[in-house]
Amino acid sequence: MPDLTDRDLSPAPSLARYGTFLLCAIWLLAGTVGHDPWKAEDAMHLGVAFGMAGGDWLVPRIAGDPWLVSPPLYHWIAALCGKLLGGLLPWHDAARLASVLVGAAFLATISRLAQQLFGASAALAAPLLAIGTLGLLVPLHEAQPAIVAIAGCAISLWGLSVWRQAPLRGGLIFGAGIGIGFLGAGIDSVVVPLATGLILALHPAWRIRGSLVAWPAAAAVALLLMLPWPLLLRQQAPALFDVWWNAEQASLTLRGGFSRDHLELLAWAGWPVLPLALWSLWLERRHLFKAPTALLLAAAAVALFIFFADMPRPTVLLPALVPLILLATAAAGRLRRGAANAFDWFGMMTFTLVAGLIWLGGIAMLTGEPARVAKNFSKPAPGFIAEASFVAIVLAIAVSVGWIAVMLRTPRSPWRAAARWSVGLTTIWLLLMALWLPWIDYGKSYRTVSADFRHALGNHPGCIARRGLGLAQRASLDYFDGIRTVSGNRAKDCRHLIMQTGPRAEKDLPGWTLVRETSRPGDKSERLRLYRRTD
Repeated sequence: MPDLTDRDLSPAPSLARYGTFLLCAIWLLAGTVGHDPWKAEDAMHLGVAFGMAGGDWLVPRIAGDPWLVSPPLYHWIAALCGKLLGGLLPWHDAARLASVLVGAAFLATISRLAQQLFGASAALAAPLLAIGTLGLLVPLHEAQPAIVAIAGCAISLWGLSVWRQAPLRGGLIFGAGIGIGFLGAGIDSVVVPLATGLILALHPAWRIRGSLVAWPAAAAVALLLMLPWPLLLRQQAPALFDVWWNAEQASLTLRGGFSRDHLELLAWAGWPVLPLALWSLWLERRHLFKAPTALLLAAAAVALFIFFADMPRPTVLLPALVPLILLATAAAGRLRRGAANAFDWFGMMTFTLVAGLIWLGGIAMLTGEPARVAKNFSKPAPGFIAEASFVAIVLAIAVSVGWIAVMLRTPRSPWRAAARWSVGLTTIWLLLMALWLPWIDYGKSYRTVSADFRHALGNHPGCIARRGLGLAQRASLDYFDGIRTVSGNRAKDCRHLIMQTGPRAEKDLPGWTLVRETSRPGDKSERLRLYRRTD
């Protein structure tokens, strides 16, 4: 049976090409700017980028201390964005635009890969399904090196697809994807694309004469991208290189096992592409070894094996979403009429209901009515006062009207359900950011905590010891008010101590006097305490 081509797919969604690009751009930007660094990943990685912008571009650091968990490509991009655009936006918003750039590269790559595999109409469907995938919503809107890893994975799969017709060019792209993934998230991000490539080396479509040149070319490009930073780190800071390399080796150890949590995470994070991908495999069940299906099936199998063998974390699942999105692309326009109508109806009803609830919450925060709803917002964020923003309200109204127009005016086609799902998810995300973002930011930011400590410490506090202080907290205190803490031998003679603990922990410490206890508004599980030495 011939490969699935553009003739086999239904017509593209009614959204025009530029409309799709615009929708993807809006989805990427919404929620990426307009708020403080949030616990935990967002604050940590913005803290690393903030330190690099201060001058040390080689060693990732959080509040001055080395943080050698992943290579620094994402942090380099974020630091450059912060330096270039920090005068136009708050520095953290400017730096977080790195996620927009990397996310745009990811969407463009899977669009190109879908076109390579399934034809021109799939080039629009793939990014639409990507922005409609629940598991990508949060990671692509926060400061997160893992998105570099999935962009690298997509580039590698694109290279493997090109490999069949142009082995040398495909090998170069494949190697570039591996190198980019490594520089973004470390050696564990190389496993999925490399294992996929090795599996496909046994397939007749890749077992061709040109592969004798493509594999060395791929290795050369990958090593050219991967080696300079570790070698420079080893030359400049051998001890820190050893710390980083030990952490990389430890990251290859699978530390979990199959559990119900894995299935639950896969079920919601993979919606709606997981059932569509399974439908695609069912449709192609007699032709699973066709080149396009074999490529995506191999990548999905490797990524899901790693996911189920490790701890059930969203970042571990991200590489599996890439082949699942592409498998779903092949099936989204081939749903049976009943299934397509059910999917379409479910999406419209769900997003319309959620949009109404978001509006209800926004009105309650601004007016205090309904009182019961307003109380549900005031309890977790004591002291928050909502202020009406003309721009935000106009945006929310425009988005709501647009969603109604999409529901009423989208022509009937096999693609309609997938297109409207992506528009619906973008709609509620925009409404959430327009109406609820100040409230969310109020409870997730450490700005007030840092200001409390800065006021209590004064301008010249000397060295500050720490005990149990998390990375996100350390990064936030440094970013907002330049408060840096030390530990170990460096903390022996400090006059002040910042301690992170629970609300029921004993407050008295021998030799210390409690100066200030604070927390984020409404945080019931975490307390940060400032002590001064008594002697």
